[in-house]
Amino acid sequence: MKHLAFALLTTALSTAALADTVKLHDPWTRATAPSAPAAGAFMTLTADADMRLVGAESAASKVVELHTMKIDNGVMIMRQVLEIPLPKGKAVELKPGGLHIMLIGLNAPLKSGEKVEMTLRVKDSQGKEQRIPVTAEIRSPGKAMPMQHQH
Repeated sequence: MKHLAFALLTTALSTAALADTVKLHDPWTRATAPSAPAAGAFMTLTADADMRLVGAESAASKVVELHTMKIDNGVMIMRQVLEIPLPKGKAVELKPGGLHIMLIGLNAPLKSGEKVEMTLRVKDSQGKEQRIPVTAEIRSPGKAMPMQHQH
C-alpha cells in the first residue's frame, strides 16, 4: 500500500512539474489622479505552449477586463476582448496603445512606488485554467499617453 501511495504521489508531482507555464516580464501600471475611475496594467507574457489569457482579477478595482486600444481618425477607441492569444514561445506585449488589462472602478488611487496585486487567468489548449499571481509596480505617468476609458 505504501508503494502505491508513493507511486501516485510521484506521478502527481511529475505531472504538476510538466504543467505549461507563462513567464511574466515587467508588470506595471500607472499612478492615477485621486478621482480616476480606471487604470491600465501592462507587461510582457511568454508562454511555453499555446495558451490564452482569458481574464484577470484584482482587489484594487471592482472590475478587471482585457482590452485593446487603437486610434481611429484621431479618436481613441478602447474595446473589451474576451481573450488574448499567447502563442508558444512568442512574447506578447500588453502595452499602452495596444492590448492591456483595465482595472475599472478603482477602490483607491494608485500611488507611484506602491504595488498592485493581480491574478491572471490563462487556459491551455485543452481548456485547463491556471491562475498566475502578479505584483505590478505603480509608476508615475511620465510621457506616456493618458488612459481614458471609453466604450
